[in-house]
Amino acid sequence: MTRYIAVATLFLLIILVLSRAFQLKKLGIKAIQFGEMDKKDFFIPPFALLLFYIVCASAFGLPKIGVELFNNEFVGWIGAALCVMGILLFIYALISFGKSFRVGLDEDRPGELVTTGAFSISRNPIYTAFGLVLTGVFLLIPNWIILIYVFAGIWLFNRQILLEEQSLKKIYGEKYTEYCKRVRRFL
Repeated sequence: MTRYIAVATLFLLIILVLSRAFQLKKLGIKAIQFGEMDKKDFFIPPFALLLFYIVCASAFGLPKIGVELFNNEFVGWIGAALCVMGILLFIYALISFGKSFRVGLDEDRPGELVTTGAFSISRNPIYTAFGLVLTGVFLLIPNWIILIYVFAGIWLFNRQILLEEQSLKKIYGEKYTEYCKRVRRFL
């Protein structure tokens, strides 16, 4: 049962991102900037597809890749709770973002600096939400490959955050620096 929660969580994240990008496109805003400033971003989709396969294989009885490290239903429910918290934080961040939502860096047409809502408790609520979801998925499906994804994901999130912070300092200057003093990077 809990393995289906992992599948549903990942698909819900994709649907939320794509639907928000589509809504913004209707307003003339190009929200998907993926790979435009950093060509290495194109290495991410094949790894994301592997993660989706591992999760779906575990839930739907497909041929599995990797071995599960443990099997504990209680830990699985903790994972489910982390997934729900991650999805709720992600939705709150999307709402807080408004028209400023972007996937990737957009220095040419940045939105307003958002410091309210989810961004008043974390400078990076979307990456925090992704971290919660990824950790939750691992606790639901404790495959050693997914554990590698958790560590790699945290490293990649941190890398992207540092790139975005440089960009935001360049775009918003002192206003962003003051915001950084008030609000933590994560939670």
